[in-house]
Amino acid sequence: MPLDPKSLGTALNEDLTLHTTLCRREAGAYLQALQSGDEVVVACTQEQRLFTELAAEAKARPSVLRFVNIREMGGWSKDAKLASPKIAALLAAAQLSESEPVATVRYQSGGRVLVIGALDAAERAAALLGDEFDITVLAQGPGEGGGMQERRYPVLSGKIEHLTGWLGAFALTLTRSNAIDLDLCTRCNACLVACPEGAIGLDYQINMGLCKAHRDCVKACAGAGAIDFKRASATQSETFDLVLDLRATSAFSQHASPQGYLRWDGRDVAQLLQLRALVGEFEKPRFVSYRAKLCAHSRNEKVGCNACVDVCSASAIASEHDKRQIKVNPQLCIGCGTCTTVCPTGALSYGYPRANEQGTKLKALLGTYARAGGKHAALLLHSQQAGAQRLGDLGRAARLDADTHGVPARVLPVALWHTSSMGLELWLTAIAYGASQVWVLLTDEEAPQYRDALQAQMDVAQAILSGLGYRGQHLRLLHARDARDLAELDRCLRLEPAQTAARAATFAVQADKRATLELALDHLVAHAQARLSALPCPQTAHRSVAW
Repeated sequence: MPLDPKSLGTALNEDLTLHTTLCRREAGAYLQALQSGDEVVVACTQEQRLFTELAAEAKARPSVLRFVNIREMGGWSKDAKLASPKIAALLAAAQLSESEPVATVRYQSGGRVLVIGALDAAERAAALLGDEFDITVLAQGPGEGGGMQERRYPVLSGKIEHLTGWLGAFALTLTRSNAIDLDLCTRCNACLVACPEGAIGLDYQINMGLCKAHRDCVKACAGAGAIDFKRASATQSETFDLVLDLRATSAFSQHASPQGYLRWDGRDVAQLLQLRALVGEFEKPRFVSYRAKLCAHSRNEKVGCNACVDVCSASAIASEHDKRQIKVNPQLCIGCGTCTTVCPTGALSYGYPRANEQGTKLKALLGTYARAGGKHAALLLHSQQAGAQRLGDLGRAARLDADTHGVPARVLPVALWHTSSMGLELWLTAIAYGASQVWVLLTDEEAPQYRDALQAQMDVAQAILSGLGYRGQHLRLLHARDARDLAELDRCLRLEPAQTAARAATFAVQADKRATLELALDHLVAHAQARLSALPCPQTAHRSVAW
């Protein structure tokens, strides 16, 4: 990468020394920085593991150790020689303080696992998990070969009535109506031999459609007493910490399954063993806060707004009509923040990171970029997982392929916990801060309804900017589901800049969504190219934004 420490130092107001082998021969400089006790930012993510191990071996205790990717995100591009302003901006953002602590949600898992599937496959999966788990098998058919001859795990069977919950708190309700009690069954197979109709399968359950009531099986099982055709149907309830589901269809209809629920195809053992990391006590941020007084969900016993309920992919938001408000289940919430994006009143707000912290990051990125001489900045919002992976793939492709451009010098990648956690008020704030465009990179992580919600918000924002006379397309959804979409992504990242405000705004993002939106609009109106008495908003405006 062509790095210029002098220009970077000027932009960051620091004296910088360029190290070319910091993770190898020049590691001493890194260790010396750790011993200083100051915050340390490492501009390399490929060797993050090595740098972390070096810090541990040196028993260094920096107050904060952070990592930022300036290689695939900027240095490995056909614009590499022009990327200094962007690299300075990425380094400046990486030096910002960590988000302030927020309230947390606790989970406790003791390792009690419910394995659902055909008896043979379920028992094989249970054996792979090992003895560190307390495993119960819920047999849904015999499978191809039936269960193990030795019964190593408790086995349930019957019709699943309900399966609800989350990590550490799954609740199963099951209706048992079969004549064979699997707790008493010894798997001697005498009943299978005795049954003249072949009505008993290797899951040791009776197909009543085939059974002709000879009851030879009862005589064969007299010693164990596991078969009783007079046994009444019974409802059984059990609780589990984790659920491993081997069936083709998920037990949960929502796009985002609860934490602690894992579907497995029977092939990738490494995926199966992810359950081992889900035993113990855990915390996660309480991502969303709710102010009922601002909520437009219900007034005078009439439902007025269901935007958050309809868009939630985790079924974490439900209507409480008797209380005339909505209820957010923090255990089910995955922190996507889409509910806060579509909320028209600001009753739902994103808590981690907070809106003002996101605003500080945007201002640092765009301000540093401009001071370093950068022009026409485009913010590229992407997820920390799949989105970062796609951009990394694009950077590596640019280094090896003459036809691939890579991430352009004017495009500033911004990693988010989830791409839909930032909405219209912050997009317009970015434009007011000097961004030419705001793009959101979608992968296969997002639920389908998130794309529609984001596009509706972008339609409104673009209508505002176009109505004020700002030329060009300022907002756009980009798609990169996998590596096959890299060529199209590479093309889209080279779109022409759009017009922004002649002067960058200085206001701070507020905790209140509508207050931030008003500040952004005031600045954009003050520097608008047109003076209109009314803005031509799209049809989605009535359900996207409250004016």
